[in-house]
Amino acid sequence: MNKIVISFFFLISLFSSAISQELTVEQRITIDKYLQKQTKPGAPGLAAGIILNGEVVYESYLGLASLQHQVPIDQNSRFNIASVAKQFTALCVLQLILDGKMSLEDDVRKYLTNMYLEVEEPIKIKHMLNHSSGIRDFYDLMSIQQDPWWRREGLDNDDAIELLENDLNFKPGSDYLYSNSNYTLLTKIIAEVSGESFHDYAKSLFESLGMKNTSFLKDYMHVIPNIAYPYSDWGDGVWQQYPMLTNLYGDGFLFTTLKDQLHFEMAIQNAEEEGNKLLTVSQNPIANAQINTYGYGLELEDRLGYDAIHHSGGTGSYHAQIARYPDQKLSVFVMSNNGTIWSGYIADELASVVLPEKDQKDDKITLDTRAYSSERSVESILGEYKNEDGAIVRITNSEGDLFWKRANNNPIKLIKDSGSIYVAEQNTKIRIGFNSDGLTLANPGAELRFYKKLVPFSPTKNYLNAVTGKYYSQSVDVGFTITLNKDSQLIFHQDDASKSSTIEVIQRDAFLLYDYQIIPEYDETDHVQSLMISFNRIKDLKFKKIEIGESDRVKFTEDGGYIQVSTTSENYGKGNGDILLTKNLSNDNEEWVKLFGGKAYDKAHSIELANDGGFLLVGSTSSYGNGNYDVWVIKTDAHGNEEWSKTFGEEYNEYGYYAKELGDGVWRIYGSKQDCPNGVNSNCQTSDWLFKIDPGNLN
Repeated sequence: MNKIVISFFFLISLFSSAISQELTVEQRITIDKYLQKQTKPGAPGLAAGIILNGEVVYESYLGLASLQHQVPIDQNSRFNIASVAKQFTALCVLQLILDGKMSLEDDVRKYLTNMYLEVEEPIKIKHMLNHSSGIRDFYDLMSIQQDPWWRREGLDNDDAIELLENDLNFKPGSDYLYSNSNYTLLTKIIAEVSGESFHDYAKSLFESLGMKNTSFLKDYMHVIPNIAYPYSDWGDGVWQQYPMLTNLYGDGFLFTTLKDQLHFEMAIQNAEEEGNKLLTVSQNPIANAQINTYGYGLELEDRLGYDAIHHSGGTGSYHAQIARYPDQKLSVFVMSNNGTIWSGYIADELASVVLPEKDQKDDKITLDTRAYSSERSVESILGEYKNEDGAIVRITNSEGDLFWKRANNNPIKLIKDSGSIYVAEQNTKIRIGFNSDGLTLANPGAELRFYKKLVPFSPTKNYLNAVTGKYYSQSVDVGFTITLNKDSQLIFHQDDASKSSTIEVIQRDAFLLYDYQIIPEYDETDHVQSLMISFNRIKDLKFKKIEIGESDRVKFTEDGGYIQVSTTSENYGKGNGDILLTKNLSNDNEEWVKLFGGKAYDKAHSIELANDGGFLLVGSTSSYGNGNYDVWVIKTDAHGNEEWSKTFGEEYNEYGYYAKELGDGVWRIYGSKQDCPNGVNSNCQTSDWLFKIDPGNLN
């Protein structure tokens, strides 16, 4: 009797959590009403479909494909599905692997022989497929160049790849960072391995899948039948067509119909039953890969609390979303040419209507309320926080309300829940707990993230001045200058740009500029030598300091004035050039001047404030020493009177750049030295030179 009762209740439970074989009338009405709210009469629209148990159970077409000609969206309309196309590029790769023509373990340089020649570690095909290659995203590199992709008429894959022949974001296989460049490069490999153009090989794939109205963009000037044009109104109520003047493909730019995509989704759902190895394998994580949350052009993380396989995409005003729930045999596909809505939200709403109710609690995202039960003052919560990945968030206060702000992104208002726990106003499932060490972020579907609270940093004027100078990155061929204004603010000005911007100094090793996070790199003398910029899908792009600016030759003094070292012209001083030391008052009036030099050429590079109140001058001399140029170091008292000086060098050219006081009057000097094995006219080599000076032992 007990066994019968248990079985009965088990069946009730089973049926209550299962999805019916087709949509109910109520579900259809709910979905219809929701989709109709997403588009307005006379506006661009969307196409949406639902596949359940291997069959299409819902299809909808709303809005206009062409506003100019008032053409409605229908089953023949072709949309650009952006990054949702990556799964099809991955299918091309997987087919070649299954055919034995290439391997997941192949180094990409087996096929792209001129790429990343200085990277020692293997960059494998599997690394590119799951975005663990470290290859930087060319779209973001173009943004750093202040010349985005949509401005570049005729931009193609070859143009994009030209930006990718340098450094990586990280060691291949060690991390995950989504990058469109991976799939752009894969198109080249597919062509190399198959012996066909990428477009021809992809066309054969689509034909084998029965997708007759699907193709990658080849030339933006080619006519695409029944195209749904992309539109946005950018908040002003006036529809504008988004410019699409590029010839990119592989990472996106796939034009397709809803009919074709629903046909493909049915094939995916029935693949295992029909023994389709290509489609079956494509839905799994990549074998022997460290990253298992992204596979063959697909994300493999939970969605709406269910195991899911999904991907979103957005290009200009086009966007799309595929969401597959394998256990429920449910797939939802949405695509749109309307930039004011988002396919991802729409797909989630449609799926939530069909999916059975489920307890959304997840131990991974549950805060221990006991640890955050004590009240904390608003003042103790305000400040900067950093997680283990280096991401910085700021908790700010505006008119009595708390806000969460990541870098310079839009702030998110926080609402107090209980104790020292807050929730995000627009998503109360996001919970943040504060304690004396920092904060813990609980985000649905993700692991708990801890952010350590940073000690407030108050930079001195000399510190800020040390950051100034001209910087350049060969990788993106971009230069910029940083100056210090009268209000002690760092001002950023990119070459060939008309606009300047203020840099926020958050910590000694963390600046913010728009959405860029900037980390200064110091040499052995604690001078800034380069700036590492991270932005979206770019990590640690190095901009090297290429010009010695006033920052190294000027130091601000405690009386509000400043001390400056410079090099004179041949018409002033003893020789062709001398080292001039000038002390100025806070009103810029000259207090005193000192001159150092001989009959030849002597030049100044930097000045440092000594612990005893005096100054250390670092430069080079051809008036004194052993060679053509030697390092020249001069120590003065607080009034510029020489206490000692010393040259360092041999036969050829040695130059002094910077110095750092180590304590007890000992200094570390940073410079360069030249070695000419076969004489001065031979192939000389220049290397960094680091040495110490002990004033008690100068001889």
